[in-house]
Amino acid sequence: MRRVEMTGPAAQLAGALAAIAVLAALVPQYWLFLGTTALVTAISLSGLGIVTGRAGMISLCQMSFMALGAWVVCELNVLAAPGGLVLWILLGGVAAVPLGVLLGLPALRLRGVHLAVVTLGFSAAADVIIAAAGFPGATTFQQVLRPAFIATDTAYFVFAALLFVAGAVAVRLLGRTRYGTAWRALRFSERATAAAAMSVPRAKLAAFALSAFFGGIAGGVLAGQIGVVTAQNFDTVDSLILLVVAVMAGSEYAGGAIAGGVLMVFVPEILRGLGVPQDWGSLLFAVGAVQTLSTGLSMSEDLVRRFRRRRAAAVSGEPGERTSHRASGVTPERGERPVLVVEGLSVSYGRVTALSGVDLVVPERTVMGLIGPNGAGKSTFTDAVTGFVRGATGSVTLDGRRLDGLPVHRRAAAGLRRTFQQDRVPPGLTVAGFLRFSAHRRVSAAELDEMAGFLNLGALNRHVSELDVGSRRLLEVAGALLSRPKVIILDEPAAGLAHAESMELAERLTEVPGRFGASVLLIEHDLEMVRRACAEVVVLDFGEVIAAGPPATTLARPEVARAYLGDEVALA
Repeated sequence: MRRVEMTGPAAQLAGALAAIAVLAALVPQYWLFLGTTALVTAISLSGLGIVTGRAGMISLCQMSFMALGAWVVCELNVLAAPGGLVLWILLGGVAAVPLGVLLGLPALRLRGVHLAVVTLGFSAAADVIIAAAGFPGATTFQQVLRPAFIATDTAYFVFAALLFVAGAVAVRLLGRTRYGTAWRALRFSERATAAAAMSVPRAKLAAFALSAFFGGIAGGVLAGQIGVVTAQNFDTVDSLILLVVAVMAGSEYAGGAIAGGVLMVFVPEILRGLGVPQDWGSLLFAVGAVQTLSTGLSMSEDLVRRFRRRRAAAVSGEPGERTSHRASGVTPERGERPVLVVEGLSVSYGRVTALSGVDLVVPERTVMGLIGPNGAGKSTFTDAVTGFVRGATGSVTLDGRRLDGLPVHRRAAAGLRRTFQQDRVPPGLTVAGFLRFSAHRRVSAAELDEMAGFLNLGALNRHVSELDVGSRRLLEVAGALLSRPKVIILDEPAAGLAHAESMELAERLTEVPGRFGASVLLIEHDLEMVRRACAEVVVLDFGEVIAAGPPATTLARPEVARAYLGDEVALA
């Protein structure tokens, strides 16, 4: 009979279940009760890890979500509603979701400390309301009833542990979906997330909603654990401590959430046993959070990174290094049918005119260059065409469809993709994970391998944080190409590449129209690369088109030389 070996997530799940069974059998009742409290905290931290750790937003109202979940459970208990505690806990989590969406609305416009102030203000207001209204059954000391199968503290510990494991598995599976990847991307760059055809508002609201659900579940489990709930169980200060511990431990990981729960529950208990005031525990957490912020890595992230380094060191050779490809020999050609038509595009910032009535037509299956000196308006043009500039006038038509007025993610979904001058590839993803997210569609392993070979991306299982700047630029181009765009705007893709690599990229770009059916608008300062890759060049200066045509004749025109050099020396 063949023995089945479990590896990866299956082995981790089996280990977690075995640990639960051992703890339930061997740990004394008092410590088991504290362990249940730690699990309740870990469930809440898992939700906070979605908003803070994954999506990079600040939330200081997690205790308010917990309070709502507990209130629902207490109210259903007083009403003797059917279904029992397990169903009530789930309903408490569901009831917190609309509140999470409501709290997520300010995040659509606010970031950082401003969002923190709003969520803290809500938490303080909720604290006042809870203290005034009280919890159902609190004044009559009516205990929340547990079903017979979780009536004992040991059974309830196992129940809470299973809920945490189920939540951790759900978060892990969700992390592999487009939404889960979008949260990682959102933390690093909202602009790049939108450019990958993902709605930033929808991703933010989803993160807050799921965080609230976990908070509501945690509050309901707490109500079942202690029986009678009071307002003192959900103090505003505890929301601050939760955030600090979430940042310090890295609660976006299951291990970090458990570590945070253990620290929050057992550190004060240990200090009490030593005769030290328990308030010192909060100070220790604050010091740990400062250390985390100074290094940029939480406890969990540090452990994960160390593990990756050891695993990479154990692998022989240097997988993932870029290798040189032979020149393609493809001559840049110009198509006939227009696919991107920009007419009268103008952008003004107060009295400063960045673009003035720009007209540009990108033919199908063509690599076109957009060049000009610094300050000519190239970046503004890219932002305006792809939807990042509000107040731009003129029209943008893609393959016969008007795009002006549409948000960024809808323009990207329609087939207009772009890259950025700055590095905007989320470091928390693998190469394959980023490619799948950026593609905005299902991609096969064969497609990933083909793209990795086409642009010399190396091993697909490497993490983006392990790549150099040049490799990340190529990865961004690859992700945009995998989306099968009609037009892709490359904003200085050769930045960070050596000269030979730039020329190699130029060779690859000449193959893009025939291989992927996409037109390319290349914005680049490397004129040699532009000559090699482009069939046509448009020159901008002071927000206006001053020349257009084949690279050889266009770059030789006197007005182009003046724009670049201030004299009439041809750019030969």
